[in-house]
Amino acid sequence: MVHRTVRPATQIQTVVGLDPVVADALRSRLAEVADAAVLRIIEEVPSYAGAWSGRMGEVIRNAVQLALGGFLTLATRQDAEAPKAPAIEGAYQLGRGEARAGRTVEALLSAYRIGARASWREMADVAVDAGVDSGQLARFAELVFAYIDELSAASVAGHTDELESTGRVRQRNLERLARALLTGAPADAVNAAAERADWEPPGALTAIVLPESQVSHALTALDQRTLQPTEDIPGLPDGHACLLVPGAGSATARRTLLQALRGTEAVVGPSTPWLEASGSYRRALRCSVLGLDGLVDSDEHLAALVLSADGDARADLRARVLAPLADLRPSTAEKLTDTLRSWLLHHGRRDAVAEELFVHAQTVRYRVGQLREVYGDRLEDPAFVLDATLALA
Repeated sequence: MVHRTVRPATQIQTVVGLDPVVADALRSRLAEVADAAVLRIIEEVPSYAGAWSGRMGEVIRNAVQLALGGFLTLATRQDAEAPKAPAIEGAYQLGRGEARAGRTVEALLSAYRIGARASWREMADVAVDAGVDSGQLARFAELVFAYIDELSAASVAGHTDELESTGRVRQRNLERLARALLTGAPADAVNAAAERADWEPPGALTAIVLPESQVSHALTALDQRTLQPTEDIPGLPDGHACLLVPGAGSATARRTLLQALRGTEAVVGPSTPWLEASGSYRRALRCSVLGLDGLVDSDEHLAALVLSADGDARADLRARVLAPLADLRPSTAEKLTDTLRSWLLHHGRRDAVAEELFVHAQTVRYRVGQLREVYGDRLEDPAFVLDATLALA
């Protein structure tokens, strides 16, 4: 795998030149030193509790042994140059693995400090027993901690690279999931996309259409699992974005969602089962062209959505309903159209019609009489009443 070049925190220049007999004594204790260091890390760093058992414990133990083996190679050199690549690469990969395991870089650095302290204590005892003098022991200590600086720098680089790489991949997978939902992809494909994105499906999703400039503000107040597709989405107006918000299935949840979106010009679709989110998106899109201002709850405009679903069909229905008025003077036809609409909506209550039209009740009586002359018994026909109500609403 290609990764960034690791720039060590400390360039090791110290030369110790341990006697081969001392080095052999240290190497014979390598497994014990590694075990002691790992156990101390597990005891003192909370996020490593329980890590000794299973595969993770073996990975950590091997990484420590590799680091200690590399250190002994450095300690026995007679010049300032010695290969460190295997240990540095091992530290880098350890950092990536720790990021995948969910441990923070702070925990990783704590482990290095504690592990270095424990290792130094064990190795110093062995070195002293083997007859290392005080000057050489001081250089030995300097080498230990300079070496740890290099390894920890490599691990931090690996940890950072893993988080960045994982974050980019997951974000792409989340965007693909959102697009699959909005375009109505088959359920098995959407479920597979959710699994790839490591996204736990909620019971319901609510689509929101809003200006791109307001997305950041909205996201700060919404569920962290909210999906935002960035690719071109069919039907989405220029300069607008779509969000898929988990939940909002209950009346309380919807009120909370609308409260969170206060101050935006968002159009909120209905809550739908999560695999049917494309239906919520289509509803929000249709509601967005009604010309409403501010925050719009599509649930409050269902009648307008029904009436606007097929504009041509509604125009034809209106023309058919008003055909009997076509031969009247335009001004008379307009007054009778307004009266018919109000009469239908108020169920024939003359006073309510008069109040709405700002005319006298007798005027309403007169106009209704004209309508009866034109329409006859159709005014009592439920089918005609339905057509006229839809056409004139």
